[in-house]
Amino acid sequence: QVQLVESGGGLVQPGGSLRLSCAASGSIFSFNSMGWYRQAPGKQRELVAIIFTGGAVNYADSVKGRFTISRDNAENTVYLQMNSLKPEDTAVYYCRFIGGAVYWGQGTQVTVSS
Repeated sequence: QVQLVESGGGLVQPGGSLRLSCAASGSIFSFNSMGWYRQAPGKQRELVAIIFTGGAVNYADSVKGRFTISRDNAENTVYLQMNSLKPEDTAVYYCRFIGGAVYWGQGTQVTVSS
């Protein structure tokens, strides 16, 4: 099993920044990707950003130019730097790890409000 521990969520004003972290531990024998998803109230969970082995990244159109995903390979940790936050970014953010199987973190709340 792989365990994912997320941190960094909180309350921030529009235009502010947050940095999310997700640390993976456990029986890690292979790595394919780690990514961030989010789910707003009443909405389906959606992809925010994902990073693959080798460093390729994908972003949702709504966050391009504002969010940056990165990975510390040695620590099996993925980060999401979120800048210029908007109220519509408010959601629970979930980390996902794909190796031999798919694993999800428990989520961290991000609230963007005045």
